[in-house]
Amino acid sequence: MMAEPFQIHRARVHDLPGVAAIEQVSFPDPWDESTLAWILEYCGDYFFVASAGGAVGGFLAGACEDTGEQVYGHICNFAVAPGFRQRGVGRQLVARVEQEFLVTGASAVQLEVRASNLPAQTFYRRCGYQDVFTIPGYYANGEDAHMMMRWFR
Repeated sequence: MMAEPFQIHRARVHDLPGVAAIEQVSFPDPWDESTLAWILEYCGDYFFVASAGGAVGGFLAGACEDTGEQVYGHICNFAVAPGFRQRGVGRQLVARVEQEFLVTGASAVQLEVRASNLPAQTFYRRCGYQDVFTIPGYYANGEDAHMMMRWFR
C-alpha cells in the first residue's frame, strides 16, 4: 500500500466502511457509518476519498454554507490513515475540497480542530489557515476547539 500512488475521488457508498475504519483509529468520538452515509447523501459534492490499491487511505467530508451575505466552505471531518501519512494525501484532499468550494463561490473555508491536536493545527497553518477564535467545550469530552479559516478573497 505504501508504494502505490493514491487517487482522490468523490466518496461512494462502498468507500464508507474504509472511511469508518479511519474514523475509529483517528478520533475519540468517531462518526459511525450511518452518519457518514447521511453526509454522503446530503453533502456528497464535498466528500472526497484518497485510495490506493483498493484501500481507503484518507477522506475529507465538507459542506457549503450560504449565510445570505457570504458563502463559506466548511471542513467538517478529515483524517488520513496511519499508513498513508506523510505522502501528501492530506494536502491533496484539502486542495481538492477547496477547489470545489471555490467553484461553488465560497469566499473562505472554516474548520474546527481540537485544542490538543497541535500537529493538525500546524498542518492547517501550512495550508494557509489562520486561528480565528476558540470555542469552549466544543467536543463531547468538553475539550475546546480552535476555529480556523482560510480566505480566498
